[in-house]
Amino acid sequence: MHTLTLRLRPGQDLRQQLTALVKAEGIKAGAMLTCVGSLTQVTLRLANQEVPTEYRGHFEIVSLVGTLAESGSHLHLSVADSTGRTSGGHLLDGNLVYTTAEIVVGVLDDVEFRREEDPIFGYKELTVRPRAHRKAGKRKP
Repeated sequence: MHTLTLRLRPGQDLRQQLTALVKAEGIKAGAMLTCVGSLTQVTLRLANQEVPTEYRGHFEIVSLVGTLAESGSHLHLSVADSTGRTSGGHLLDGNLVYTTAEIVVGVLDDVEFRREEDPIFGYKELTVRPRAHRKAGKRKP
């Protein structure tokens, strides 16, 4: 495993920037190692809800966990408001950085994450496959 570290600045969208990182780095399998920072707008899909829920104000990021891959990422965010009340759910676009978001992503070198339809629920769920590696000095035909 190797790591990637970045800092997001005020106004940047947390999910959009993570998606851009995955694409730019060609991440086949990654995991959120840590994320701390603050948001002024939070957009989550809460448990068993179909429509997004939005919050506006000042929030501390207390947790961001999940998997990242070009084939699809699955991330959950928890934030706390000024009273310490915490909310969490599925990370969507629309989570805007207030002061900073300091992020460390672990990139797994030996596996590839894919999303395949689960026959029971119908959602695209994680599958893990060994990653094929090219030997040094050899090119694919």
